[in-house]
Amino acid sequence: MKKEELFNIFNNKSFGKILFNEPMKNHTSFKIGGPADVMVIPSKEEEVIECIKFCRESDLDFLVMGNGTNLLIKDGGIRGVVIKINDGLNKVHFEDNIIYCESGVLLSVVSKLALKDSLTGLEFASGIPGTIGGAVTMNAGAYGGEMKDVITKVRVLNKNNNIVEYKNEEMNFRYRGGKVGDEGLVVLGVEMKLNKGDYSTIEETMRDLTFKRNSKQPLELPSGGSTFKRPVGNFAGKLIEDSGLRGLRRGDAQISEKHCGFVVNLGNASCKDVLELISVVTKVVNDKFQVKLEPEIRILGED
Repeated sequence: MKKEELFNIFNNKSFGKILFNEPMKNHTSFKIGGPADVMVIPSKEEEVIECIKFCRESDLDFLVMGNGTNLLIKDGGIRGVVIKINDGLNKVHFEDNIIYCESGVLLSVVSKLALKDSLTGLEFASGIPGTIGGAVTMNAGAYGGEMKDVITKVRVLNKNNNIVEYKNEEMNFRYRGGKVGDEGLVVLGVEMKLNKGDYSTIEETMRDLTFKRNSKQPLELPSGGSTFKRPVGNFAGKLIEDSGLRGLRRGDAQISEKHCGFVVNLGNASCKDVLELISVVTKVVNDKFQVKLEPEIRILGED
């Protein structure tokens, strides 16, 4: 479908806020990416569902995203429709030690609300910048904890446009993946079970993890988080450092001086810069250590 037709169609739709030719660099933590033809930012769950149904019925390509913290969008941007689930779906409900969250709420916000109620189990997530929906999709984790450890149920929209609820054991959670990605599901909400704990102990743990994160990770520069998956029995950052690649640049993309597991944007990096850097790193590490690094970030769009 031509852009003009797409624009005309979405001009007459009420799926929330609608933007045209929207630069994806404004919606990713990497601050990189060409324009999306159409971006829809729903203000409630019903708009998410209706927009997805419409796209499917109209045979329109669409991408569902959260806070864009693990996305690298190519310089040509994204054709079709991007549906951004964030602040519009940010309701959180507590009932004793059970938390129900809509998919657009930030994981860091939920962890702080859990602290307020002296609930333990989400300390690992206090510094993870993504939404709950994205965290479930990637089975996000840090410092020994993962989403699969606290999730009891996930409410999704499946490929047949039916709302289905899956128990934890049905989600096929694994390192940075699971049923959501495998089956093209869209996360609408998540139920988590935490445990009652001591407020001071939880707060101290979160403070300690925040210090570790701030001191070791290049949070002062745009990035997509950890660029590479952790190889079995090893660490991507150490392999890259031991290959002598700390600080290596392609354009404004650089292997972080602070943590070699991160590619950072020094200001005006293009996706092409980042991909060239990833290619060099992958080859050098494989040649030196016979370990094939795989990207942890999602790379989408057109050149």
